[in-house]
Amino acid sequence: MTTPIHLVITSGEPAGIGPEVSFFGALEFLRLVPEVNITILGDQSLFTEFQMETTIDPLIGNRLRIQHIPLVDQNIAGTLNAKNAPYVLKLLDSAIDACIAGDFNAMVTAPLQKSIINDFGIEFTGHTEYLAEKTHTKRVVMMLCGKNSIAPNQAENFRVALVTTHLPLREVPDAMTFEAVVETIQIVHQTLKDQFGIPQPTLKVTGLNPHAGEGGHLGMEEIDIIQPAIEHAKSLAMDVSGPYPADTLFDLSQLPKLDAFIAMYHDQGLAPFKLACFGQGVNVTLGLPIIRTSVDHGTALLIAGKRQAEIGSMISAIELAFELAKNGTSNT
Repeated sequence: MTTPIHLVITSGEPAGIGPEVSFFGALEFLRLVPEVNITILGDQSLFTEFQMETTIDPLIGNRLRIQHIPLVDQNIAGTLNAKNAPYVLKLLDSAIDACIAGDFNAMVTAPLQKSIINDFGIEFTGHTEYLAEKTHTKRVVMMLCGKNSIAPNQAENFRVALVTTHLPLREVPDAMTFEAVVETIQIVHQTLKDQFGIPQPTLKVTGLNPHAGEGGHLGMEEIDIIQPAIEHAKSLAMDVSGPYPADTLFDLSQLPKLDAFIAMYHDQGLAPFKLACFGQGVNVTLGLPIIRTSVDHGTALLIAGKRQAEIGSMISAIELAFELAKNGTSNT
């Protein structure tokens, strides 16, 4: 009998669509995949209505579990309450600790509201940075994965990784060091090999400036930082090329010929990705000692509590966590 994969989902901002997409996304995935158990972390009151109106397939049974973590204060769908910020972080801390302890094979995160955590007085940049800090990981890489939906006949994997993540644009050039670019390339290369099962990944890297610097006339970062980093990665037997102008690199016809793009900053990489894959994309954090995937959308406060939320991205995030966990267990 196949040993089941155990996944944990943090249900995110309680006033948003996180609890809803967590519950119904998990339910749908459990119907499709028998060899998985899913635990959702969150206050039981957020799921009671869903459970009352849903007939659980007998084949699912106890493979879906709600682990109660109490809210700090009252919750109203669509209305943010900063007093519940510690609750949101406790969901994350509990999942991280349980994954490190080996209780779960991977974690999936529903969206949270960064502003509310900061409003409470806790400095918070994003899931990616928080996970790195809590796991004492020097460098992690945000990578978005999905199937492009605007050209169905070219529905190959679309993966975009980022050298920098949640930074103001004026801070990006300072964060883009030779070491940062090299380490990002290395982490993406190694993860695609070890967890995605790609023997020799092919990577393409953007420049930072328009026209990739136009030979230094529009900026020197390509000449001083990015190109040397690419050459160093090549010397380590990695199939990587660039820097390419970002406005022409993201060509869907190129997807069969490469395994991931690497962009220098958040919107440079995620704008084209979300145009092609929005609603089906998955955010995966590379370089951690645990597996973490996430939806590619936000808390959607305007439709919270109205049962209008799409669960496609959550199902995709659960599926990728399951596949990566399966790959990981088969390699141990």
